[in-house]
Amino acid sequence: MKYDYLIVGAGLYGAVFAQQKKEQGKNVLVIDRRSHVAGNIYSKKIEGIDVHVYGPHIFHTDKETVWEYINRFAKFNHFIYSPIASYNGELFNLPFNMNTFTKMWPDIRTPEEAQQRIAEQVESAGITEPGNLEEQAISLVGTDIYEKLIKGYTQKQWGRDCRELPAFIIKRLPVRYTFDNNYFNHPHQGIPMCGYTEMVSNILEGIEVRLNSDYLKDKDTFSHLADWIVYTGPIDEYFGYCFGELQYRSLRFETDILNIPNYQGVAGMNYTDSNHPYTRIIEHKHFLYGAGNSQKTVITREYSAEWKKGDEPYYPVNDEKNGELYRRYLEKASEELNVKFGGRLGTYRYMDMDQIIEQALKDAEEY
Repeated sequence: MKYDYLIVGAGLYGAVFAQQKKEQGKNVLVIDRRSHVAGNIYSKKIEGIDVHVYGPHIFHTDKETVWEYINRFAKFNHFIYSPIASYNGELFNLPFNMNTFTKMWPDIRTPEEAQQRIAEQVESAGITEPGNLEEQAISLVGTDIYEKLIKGYTQKQWGRDCRELPAFIIKRLPVRYTFDNNYFNHPHQGIPMCGYTEMVSNILEGIEVRLNSDYLKDKDTFSHLADWIVYTGPIDEYFGYCFGELQYRSLRFETDILNIPNYQGVAGMNYTDSNHPYTRIIEHKHFLYGAGNSQKTVITREYSAEWKKGDEPYYPVNDEKNGELYRRYLEKASEELNVKFGGRLGTYRYMDMDQIIEQALKDAEEY
């Protein structure tokens, strides 16, 4: 059978693109080398609790068209992400706000006092032109917050000393002089009540999907099935790493079922000291109020790791070296006249879910 479009990857970008093409009357086939749809937002039930298998995902957006679109396929709760930072047993609210500042400096009571304290520390550090991540962070929030809440976490996350990381990684930090623990501060936020896997399945309703199908292992066969290919995997892998490997940070997860109703009282707790090898612990039941087993809980410890072939790539290392390498692959991609590269891996950039949906909607209209 001949298809108009072959979509390689049943993640969020591929699903939205496929749905739009089906709505346009096109004949579409979606394939994925995994055994499930939904890509990295895949979730599954463990002890009746919806577990985010590839790390936590909170849907948030200020894009009205995206919010209207995604609500066609799932009903969302009103979850607001308000993580806690743990530094050697001390607990601080995130993002940085007046709750953080009054805990960090017990003599601070007002926004003006907090601003003054940070300004004093920035002036004392004497940084005028930040040359690395450490200097950039200190220039934004001062030394105390940097040392306790940024340094250890960032070095674990990137596997490098903060002085070896480029300043642009932390160009903007959410700093609020209000008592507001809302991490994203977008008007639309939540978790799909049905779970992410069912949400993506709803997007793909009526579309042929073949799982456990590796496009790159049988490219010739698959490519002849359709007039147009939409590829959402790593762009360097598509070309056999002919120019070398793009760098990513990867993640490793340890998930445990605990015979207690509540482990940490919050969905996400970041461990910002260097004594804990993991970057955070996720307690999944707190994403959906009152859902799942009331006597058990499921937690996931998240470890950051250097990516190598065979690992799942999560965060692109968007430095100058990788930017130049990506441009070479992008130039080569322009020679693939019937192939569209999309999604975070196909375009080598990190995107939030709403950005992925917005891009897929735009690309499906144009391509």
